[in-house]
Amino acid sequence: MSEREGIFAGDDPFAISRAWMAEATETEPNDPDAAALASIDRDGLPNVRVVLMREIDDDGFVFYTNYESAKGLELDAAGKAAFVIHWKTLRRQIRVRGPVARAEAGRSDAYFNARPVQSRIGAWASKQSRPLDSRETLIAEVDRLTGTLGDAPPRPPHWGGYRITPVEIEFWADGAYRLHDRFRWTRSGAASNWTVTRLFP
Repeated sequence: MSEREGIFAGDDPFAISRAWMAEATETEPNDPDAAALASIDRDGLPNVRVVLMREIDDDGFVFYTNYESAKGLELDAAGKAAFVIHWKTLRRQIRVRGPVARAEAGRSDAYFNARPVQSRIGAWASKQSRPLDSRETLIAEVDRLTGTLGDAPPRPPHWGGYRITPVEIEFWADGAYRLHDRFRWTRSGAASNWTVTRLFP
């Protein structure tokens, strides 16, 4: 493959990402949108955890979390992040790096209100990343908030979306004898044009 064709074809990396995600949705047994998200703490030490990359729009990748969690505090402080999605059934992966910022409040509201009510209550009850003395304490708080918030809880102020606006996206697909295909898309900023480079596997 000397030129980009097949699964790598196209001039829009977000469209390629959505196409790969759609394929994975048909083949992955669980969470095709699971991504290993990396951030850095105030000492420069990396932190990685799995999040669900819920949306791929025309300028970035969006996921949702507790702003007061370790990841939220690190993302807000550094303003940069990276993630990788690996699909074992497709034998492909996408790597992304770039600046990260909170998504628009209206977008976070819309996603939150589409979640099951139990998940919405859970977002209120969990003081994510902070010490918890027992599971019973968490369950008791869920029960208390269920009675207080009812069946239409609003989005908590400490919960919402983040958008990673990439300056680098790499598409990788498995090849026989480790002769994989890798294409790296790079740009200097969101308003800049992409440059695409084939990489050695």
